Amino acid sequence: QAATNEHQVVLAAEIETVGADFGHLEPMLDATERELAAAGIHEPPGVLLADAGYWHGEQMQRIVDRGIQVLIPPDTSRHRATRRNWDGGRYDEMREVLATDRGGELYRKRQPMIEPVFAQMKFNRGLDRFRRRGRGAVRTEWRLITATHNLLKLHRHALAAA
Repeated sequence: QAATNEHQVVLAAEIETVGADFGHLEPMLDATERELAAAGIHEPPGVLLADAGYWHGEQMQRIVDRGIQVLIPPDTSRHRATRRNWDGGRYDEMREVLATDRGGELYRKRQPMIEPVFAQMKFNRGLDRFRRRGRGAVRTEWRLITATHNLLKLHRHALAAA
């Protein structure tokens, strides 16, 4: 799991022992806020963008209650029909929000914010598996990988500015 800002800087990195993203939305937001606070940034994110796998109604409501807008499509693709039994209520409300110009504009930022980060690490840097064993060791390795990602971004930015 990783959370980034609009500049593809990794703000938080965590590991999970299950493959699905369901249930990890709020823990990743909490991790992001802890990391930002450690860096002296106490303002919460204004918008949380995630793909459909992160849809968790209770967690989403708690995040909205914290004053953070959540944009997660209830459906896995714009081209597919709605998920069975995922009609009405908050599902339709989210579809309506995402169908607005502003909602669509914000949500379209999700893919270029996070997907290139994983592509850079997995394919360009060849980091497609963990080398260490054990949850603590893997967590440390993942955080080192994401930290070096951020350092490479900073280095490239400094070179471009020069």
